[in-house]
Amino acid sequence: MATFDDREKGYEGKFVHDETVLFKAAARRNKLLGLWAAEKLGLSGDEAQTFAGEVIKSDLEEPGDDDVFRKIRGSFDAHQVDQSDHQIRRTMDELMQEAIRQIQEEG
Repeated sequence: MATFDDREKGYEGKFVHDETVLFKAAARRNKLLGLWAAEKLGLSGDEAQTFAGEVIKSDLEEPGDDDVFRKIRGSFDAHQVDQSDHQIRRTMDELMQEAIRQIQEEG
């Protein structure tokens, strides 16, 4: 019975760790995405950082990535930036992988 309990605690610990990594990765991805979008919008310096912060905050509106996507899509549409939905979503996926890689390298 102790072995089963130990195994269960191990799985619970791994689940918590994995969820923590995904949460951190999503926040980092959103910052990277915000900076990428800011560049497309012609923003730099403090303006780019502020926009990236807005993208991070937009992820708190609802579960999933649709709120972040809408923030980027809306900003691009308002400033006539030519990026397709597919390009935005592909960049979101690529930057999530990059964010996970960065977090894993940090230890």
